[in-house]
Amino acid sequence: MNIVVCVKYVPDSTANPTFNSSDNTVDRVGVDGLLSELDEYAVEQALKIVEAGEGEVTVLTVGPEQATDAIRKALQMGADKGVHVFDDAIHGSDAAATSLVLAEALKKIEYDLIVFGMTSTDGGMGVVPTMVAERLGLPAVTFGSEITANGSTISIRRDGDSATETIEATGPLVLSVTDQTGEARYPSFKGIMAAKKKEVTQWSLSDLGVDASQVGLDAAWTKVSSFEARPARTAGVIVNDEGDGGVKLVEYLASQKFV
Repeated sequence: MNIVVCVKYVPDSTANPTFNSSDNTVDRVGVDGLLSELDEYAVEQALKIVEAGEGEVTVLTVGPEQATDAIRKALQMGADKGVHVFDDAIHGSDAAATSLVLAEALKKIEYDLIVFGMTSTDGGMGVVPTMVAERLGLPAVTFGSEITANGSTISIRRDGDSATETIEATGPLVLSVTDQTGEARYPSFKGIMAAKKKEVTQWSLSDLGVDASQVGLDAAWTKVSSFEARPARTAGVIVNDEGDGGVKLVEYLASQKFV
């Protein structure tokens, strides 16, 4: 089975992520970045499916030049090759434009299964997998907590707040997995060394036949109008209980409009 895993390069949450003052977009160049943690679970599930049978895993990403680092991490985990869509015109794209670029790139790759993480750690929308499925005319089997592959048939367990569902579909299809599928493997020394020789192909919008007017900040449906740094944390309020601590606590909460 040939599997394509769509991954994202995101700002490191332990760093100091910020916005570009010029256009209010997330700064993905001036801060440290890495493969989105939730996408590691997608890579892991793809590797397990291939290891249980045969085929190869291709990693696809859309992002700035540094996004190659996300591909390299997946290759170190065991993926076979990578594709990086890089074009300055993509900067500022929203989910709709991103799904367009991914869908057009996927049309150039041989696949039986497309795998996503449940969402990106920097955006949290979780809509791109279904958008890509719609553009490609494929079924979407999403938010899988447990994955079972039997030939071209994929079955998932989806855990909701009040019920658990079992969903099955026959590929080609789009699959998204949650962080409940099991720990993602760490790259071994052998995997790190092997990744240096693996192929990473770079495509531009023209390679995909996508017009620049369809993507980028000008084509985005939503934009950040302004931003400001979060205020520094201040010392908390201590309520001295002299028999009326409960009243003082409620009065404080009411003054902050919590109650």
